[in-house]
Parts: sequence; C-alpha cells; structure tokens
Amino acid sequence: MAFLKVIPLEEALKVVLSFELPVKVEEVDLANALGRIVAEDVYSPTDVPPFDRATVDGYAVRAEDTFMASEASPVKLKVVGEVHAGEVPSIELGKGETVYISTGAMLPKNADAVIQFEDVERVNDEIIIQKPAYPGLGVMKKGADIEKGKLLIKKGTKLTFKETALLSAVGIHKVRVFKRPRVAVISTGNEVVLPGQELKPGQIYDINGRAITDAVNELGGEGIFIGIAQDNRDSLKELIERAIEVGDLIILSGGASGGMRDLTASVIEELGEVKVHGIAIQPGKPTIIGIVKGKPIFGLPGYPTSCLTNFTLLIAPLLLKSLGREGKVKKVKAKLKHKVFSVKGRRQFLPVKLEGNIAVPILKGSGAVTSFIDADGFIEIPENVESLDEGEEVEVILFSF
Repeated sequence: MAFLKVIPLEEALKVVLSFELPVKVEEVDLANALGRIVAEDVYSPTDVPPFDRATVDGYAVRAEDTFMASEASPVKLKVVGEVHAGEVPSIELGKGETVYISTGAMLPKNADAVIQFEDVERVNDEIIIQKPAYPGLGVMKKGADIEKGKLLIKKGTKLTFKETALLSAVGIHKVRVFKRPRVAVISTGNEVVLPGQELKPGQIYDINGRAITDAVNELGGEGIFIGIAQDNRDSLKELIERAIEVGDLIILSGGASGGMRDLTASVIEELGEVKVHGIAIQPGKPTIIGIVKGKPIFGLPGYPTSCLTNFTLLIAPLLLKSLGREGKVKKVKAKLKHKVFSVKGRRQFLPVKLEGNIAVPILKGSGAVTSFIDADGFIEIPENVESLDEGEEVEVILFSF
C-alpha cells in the first residue's frame, strides 16, 4: 500500500458509498421514538377529527332553520339540551330546535352549523338569531384535518417533536424505525486528555471524540466513544480491536499524516486493508479510508475543523444512506460577505458562518477550535479557482443533520 497516494474527493466518496452497513428495523414505543429515523412510510389509520365537531362554544343548529333570520325578522329556536366534549349526543335535532354545544364536542344528528353564543340572545329555553348561519359555520368536519389513509411521514424522516405529536394525534403508539448503526469513536495522541482531567503543560482537551460521537447521534446513529489511544502501536491496536467488537463503523481522529508517530494507517493495514490514504482537498488531505473484518474504518485529521469537514463530506453520507435518508447532507445558497483567496490547483473547503443569507468566511485556520464552533458549515473553492468575490453566490454545506 502506497500511503498518501492522493485521489479526488469523488473517487474517495465512491469507495465510501460502496460500503454496506447493517440495515435493521425495530419497532419502538412512541415515547422512545424522538430522534429516530422512520423505516417505512406511515399512513393515518383514522380521520382527524374522527367526527364532525364544534370549533366554538355556542348553539348547534340546522343551518336551513336560520336562513330567513335578520335584525328586522329574527328567528327563534328552541333549546332542547346540551352537548359537551367527550359525550356522544343522544339528541337528534328536529325542525326549529337547537342545543348548547361546547368547543370540541360532537355535533348531534342533523346539526350542520354552530353559532357562537355571543352572536345570539337567549331567553329562557329559546335563542334569538338575527343573522343566518351557513352549513359548516363553527364546524370542523370529520377528516378535515387529516383523512384516513393520508401519508403522514415518509420513510427516512427523522422524528422531531412535530412528527411524534402527529403520530400521537392519529393514535399511533408504536413506530418502525431503523436500528441505529453503532459507530465506535477513538481519539488519538499523547497530548489529548478528556475533559475533567487535569491539564498538564503541553496537553489539550479532546474535542473530536465528543464532536464526532454527538454528530453520529444527531444523524440518527449510536455514537460510542471508546477512548484516547496513545501514540504507540499497542495502544492504538488495542482500541481499534475493541472498537471492531462493538461498532458497525469505526472513526479515529488524529494520527493520519505521514509523521513518525502517526501510526493509524499502518495499524489499519496490519489489521485489514487501507483503501484510501490521501484525498485531494484542503483541509483533510491525509484522511484514511479502510476496512477491518468487514467493517469500514476511517482515520480523520486531528484538527477539529478538518476532522468535522471530512466527517460531513465522507462519513455522514454513508450513515444517511444506511438510515434511508438519501445519503445527502444539507446545503443552502448564500452570498459571500467578502472576497476570499485560495491556492490554485488545490480544492479547498472553507468554514463559514451564516448571517441570514450571507456567508461570512472564518479565516482562523483549521487548528482553531472556534473555526469549527463558530461555523454553520463550509463552502468549496474549486482547484481551478484562485478567489471568490464579495457577493458571489456560494453553496454552504451545513454542519447540521
């Protein structure tokens, strides 16, 4: 294997999307479905509302009984009862009759309109109407909101509180979702320590482990942080072997370049096969793509911005594909706030912050933590372009799943 044999991004992505992660489906209670990815189209098993109901407090009437009502010639209707929400009315309206009805209550038979109580005058057991009602006034018809059999949620949709509320509204209490692919995450480097530990001179806190694990979770997978491998073969090999046991996919960050202490590529080659080591992009050139015991393994750069950019470009599409989510990351159009320069012949991805429809370039460098934290996404500067002008329309690939 010739390490750092650089290939185009499209060729690397083709390798990635040739991998097949296990696709399994399970049924979960609606109470545990938030954030999960729907494994099949979901249709409404019922009408919403399931009956004609009042949308106001007032009087249910036969609209035709009110057609002649006017201020000069009001119509009187006899009140023959009351209907409240949750009740099944036993009353059948006859000619010239009405009932008091509460918001949300089922209309009695023959009623086709509800007049707000403020719009009538009640005297003893009669109401006086001075304006005609029309069929459907103050009424939500059966199925007017959601018809039985309507497609509610498409396969591949990530369930937010809106979708879970919708499922609840039609009485669905269990939903079939994709099993979350298990992604084992390893950080590397003698200088990297976990938050909560004492930071000694020369050390930094780990950001990639947390960021990658939670990015996986946000996508709909199950991120499992394995730990931090030291810069020696035994430590790295031990954690990779542990990750292979628990994960469907393995992600390492750091240790991907050609330095003496960067062992990731050689350990992956020892345990399996390195398929890619070097992609013609900046940042993230020394990214590794391999396979060990049939499981995809990635070695991402150590700088957070490079790491998360390449995660978005390469790993997110694979995870999305395995979850029925079309394998595409989110993109939006924006206009560049100011001119930016690049090195011609080098394909560059530049982090940007969105201010409305304006993309503000972040030029701190990929080694700065806040380059990633402040960014909403990144833009591409093609290899044959030396600069992008102020106001130029760009496509922003979002750090959002």
